Amino acid sequence: MSAETPAVPGQFTRRRLQFRAWRGTRPFWGGLFVLLAGFPIMYFPYAHLQLGHLTLAMSTTAGAGSLIIGVLLVVLGISLWFQQHVRTFAGVAAILLALVSIPVSNFGGFVVGFLLALIGGAMAVSWGPGAPVAAQPAAAGITGEGGAADAVPTGPASPVHEVNDLSGTNPRNGANGRHSAG
Repeated sequence: MSAETPAVPGQFTRRRLQFRAWRGTRPFWGGLFVLLAGFPIMYFPYAHLQLGHLTLAMSTTAGAGSLIIGVLLVVLGISLWFQQHVRTFAGVAAILLALVSIPVSNFGGFVVGFLLALIGGAMAVSWGPGAPVAAQPAAAGITGEGGAADAVPTGPASPVHEVNDLSGTNPRNGANGRHSAG
């Protein structure tokens, strides 16, 4: 690519904003933490540590169990990204798998995988889809150039509060915030 090659203006910015919009409609960070939690849980039971000529094998008898837990965590992380309606199930399953990984796979991937799965599962359970932003209608009686308002609304600011106020302490009914005895 030379300096004379025309670049598409805004291509990177457009892709970044598309990814940002996609990321905002799903529990992205919870899914990422759950996905990343599966790798240390899968890896450590099969790893061999070399210390000079000494080989330290960290494999356990539950190597297959830790492989299954790690694969399930990776699948749950991916499902959180692409099927956000299963977020509660996937989050609870990730938390349970994290707890099971403590005795099965070297203290949950030496606590790294355990903590990532626990945090990611909690983030997935607590995530909720946001409400779409509605366009705000133009307020009546307000001028656009900083001038005085044309009309000042009179009457109660919110008739709903006046109807629902059962305490009798509303300043509008003369109680001035105090209960009357007697």
